[in-house]
Amino acid sequence: MFHFGGPGMDFPELGRHPFNTQYKAFSVYMMPGQERHDVERGGKIIMPPSALDTLTRLNIVYPMLFKLSNQPVNRVTHCGVLEFIADENNIYLPHWMMRNLCLSEGQLVRVESTALPVATYSKFQAQHVDFLDIHNPKAVLENALRTYACLTQGDVIAIKYNDRTYELSVIEVKPSKAVSIIECDMNVEFESPIGYKEPDRSQASRYETDSSGPSVEAIIEAERAKTFSAFSGAGRRLDGRKKGTEFRPNPRDLPTVRRGIPNYDYVSGTLTFIRNPVPITDDNSTTTVEPEFSPFSGSGRKLREPKATKRKSQRK
Repeated sequence: MFHFGGPGMDFPELGRHPFNTQYKAFSVYMMPGQERHDVERGGKIIMPPSALDTLTRLNIVYPMLFKLSNQPVNRVTHCGVLEFIADENNIYLPHWMMRNLCLSEGQLVRVESTALPVATYSKFQAQHVDFLDIHNPKAVLENALRTYACLTQGDVIAIKYNDRTYELSVIEVKPSKAVSIIECDMNVEFESPIGYKEPDRSQASRYETDSSGPSVEAIIEAERAKTFSAFSGAGRRLDGRKKGTEFRPNPRDLPTVRRGIPNYDYVSGTLTFIRNPVPITDDNSTTTVEPEFSPFSGSGRKLREPKATKRKSQRK
């Protein structure tokens, strides 16, 4: 097994040398071509191709991590690299990183390669109380930090969730002030957001009394008795009419119902066919008409005429 680049080898050009140069810093919005929202949502920068050529000739530690410093104002942060497609002598940074370094467009920034320890602990503080509206902030932060390579204590990072941008301040990181968060197991804690106020507990404390005073239940019941009155509300109708305007039909408009005489001789389980209906008068009085019965009193008819009758009709 061979190992290259170690001490005492015959290749001095492969010795470990830091990458240290200056570039003009621009926001990612100034980058020509299509908009790169992926750069704005993460913690990585875009560097020129010449930087990749220099880095490949240096024995640097992977993954590539860099220290960015604005020396006139003594501001420092750390980042990773996303691509090497920037114009020569230029680098493109996320807007939140430009604000942390207090950089203006085209200002010089020093870029140095560095090695950072793996993070084990971090603490964040939201810059607005709206961050509390997120149901699971740890899961949202974990998903957003996948596009970051490292964290620096004192930075204010920006994460996007549900078309809103939330700013979080890095209060503390361990084991050092700058750590790498690539493939790490990191404990995360949150500080109360800026502007957050504890809920007012004076409403509950006013019911606290000593042993000689009335109990809390008695005070609550007394206040309910002052304000609560059962069935004291006004009723409302579904048809929209007001109370006291119920519909009362006019008896003159009702039709006269003529009723028949019940059959008091009805036997349960039998059917009665009334062949001769009983007439009903206007005064609800009935007159029973019983016609005289005469069996076989009808006149008969034949389908064929008698022969004698037919001959007589022909003679005529």
